[in-house]
Amino acid sequence: MTEFDPSPSSDDTQRRWQTGTDTFGRVYDVVLGVTSPTAYTEIATLADCSPNAAKKHLDRLAEMGIARADRDSRPATYERNEGYLEWQDSSRIATELSVEEIIDRVEALESQRAEYEAQFGTTDPTDISVFDDGEHETIHERMAAVSEWQGVIRDIRLYELARQLSQNDGHLIPA
Repeated sequence: MTEFDPSPSSDDTQRRWQTGTDTFGRVYDVVLGVTSPTAYTEIATLADCSPNAAKKHLDRLAEMGIARADRDSRPATYERNEGYLEWQDSSRIATELSVEEIIDRVEALESQRAEYEAQFGTTDPTDISVFDDGEHETIHERMAAVSEWQGVIRDIRLYELARQLSQNDGHLIPA
């Protein structure tokens, strides 16, 4: 390989992973970065392992609810489970904040959501066409506002889940 070859050497690939990261850890890290259904063979390449090892670990991650599997596709595809990530974020919030702090944060977020709803005249950010005004600056501002609004809605969901977890000793419903 020449110094201008765009293909990384295996040494470069190995340096990408921390020393001591096992195959399961590499597959886990890759699948959490996957945002659309991805063939297990491609995940294997990214995780620097054999396809058989990747598939074994991906199936385990799917059983754990961390990944979603489509085993009917050829080759089988996997993607991260967004619900798992939301639960993980909510669990972290529940341990870091008191119930009162979580409730205060939800109230602030709901106020922000109400402002966006008033600004755009709808309760659903997907109803908004950011391209209604042809000026570049206005389009950019609307795109940023809608994106922030969607983030506020997601955060309300996370903090509400965190409140439930916190009030119920780590459970979603009272034990």
